[in-house]
Amino acid sequence: MAHSKHTGNAEHIHPRDFSWSFWFTLPLYPFDKRRTIRTEVVKDTIWTFDQLQGIFYVVVPIRMTVVKLDEGGLLIYTPVAPTRECIRLLNELVEEHGEVKYIILPTISGLEHKVFVGPFARCFPNAQVFVAPQQWSFPINLPLSWLGIPARRTHLLSEDSNKTPFANEFDYAILGPIELGPGRFAEVAFFHKRSHTLLVTDSIVSIPEEPPAIVQLDPYPLLFHAKDNAYDVVADTKANRCKGWQRISLLTLYFQPSVLGVRGWGEVLHNALKAPDRSRKAYFGLFPFQWNTDWKQSFDALRGDNRLLVAPILQTLILNRAPRETIDWAKKVGSWDFHRIVPCHFDSPINAQPYQFCQAFSFLEQPSIKAGVFNSNGSPLPEEDLKLLQKLDAGLNKLGILPSAKNRV
Repeated sequence: MAHSKHTGNAEHIHPRDFSWSFWFTLPLYPFDKRRTIRTEVVKDTIWTFDQLQGIFYVVVPIRMTVVKLDEGGLLIYTPVAPTRECIRLLNELVEEHGEVKYIILPTISGLEHKVFVGPFARCFPNAQVFVAPQQWSFPINLPLSWLGIPARRTHLLSEDSNKTPFANEFDYAILGPIELGPGRFAEVAFFHKRSHTLLVTDSIVSIPEEPPAIVQLDPYPLLFHAKDNAYDVVADTKANRCKGWQRISLLTLYFQPSVLGVRGWGEVLHNALKAPDRSRKAYFGLFPFQWNTDWKQSFDALRGDNRLLVAPILQTLILNRAPRETIDWAKKVGSWDFHRIVPCHFDSPINAQPYQFCQAFSFLEQPSIKAGVFNSNGSPLPEEDLKLLQKLDAGLNKLGILPSAKNRV
């Protein structure tokens, strides 16, 4: 059983303990306040460190994984913000299991992961940093050293995983880079042999029915999205927290699901004149909203049977640009004998077998480009919920920003 540890209620912690002073480099909610929960996944071997991030109260976990090495010391997969609270929880492991030896950046396009590598590495000056090849930054492609990643102790992950100093304990497989017009997408999956654990970044998620623990430390985003419309007042109950989380999941993975309606601005003006203070708070300065009554059906369709899901944005905008390469990567990962998967977002750990991982990418084996987007059951997701992503796909392709999707395998 996994065990969690954090430093207690906010009133018993000095605000500096979870303050993140460099939040402005990537201004995402909760901005300069980032709590950390440490969970033991495999006894004395693997731990996860969960923090929170999002936009407009659409918040999901972002996760760092720490693995104890057989030779002593620790390997870090995808660092999170090195707050005093986070580093204190990590140093408890350092005291027992040895220093941080390796820090892994397994993505090239995930700014929410990349932004923490430099500050994290400075906390552990003896650690070697390994990054996915062909890194890039937006809007200007800068050298890694300009992004704060220490050049003298940073190395590219080779295509041959046997050439790394941790080869005896880990296999890894590189997906991509997949060319996406001005940018690229890549991910490096790590397999810890002794614990039979697969580490992935964004390629796979599993959506829990209830909100993860890190999201519940501050329930305001959950309760905000539990409102059926902008003017509702909801109680802090378990049912409302679950309701808010499930709607957050829809917003995260679809951006704008069909079951979320946006009211006309005429109604906004009318309501604002009637109750200006309440209106400003309800709309949080942006837009009015109202959830349709069938939103739960959309969530259930998206979640499927809670197995492994490739996020709709990856299915519609990224992986369909390199179907053969993605399938080959999935088959290589599926050749490893893992029993659990630890992704960087949503649920963790996920009890899953290699064949289930391969099945999640079977949408790329459909006979045509327009074969649909699928949930973890292999069932097509509702077309109405995919409209915004499909419009983005068509618009970016028309402008020449994104290359055309390729015929599936």
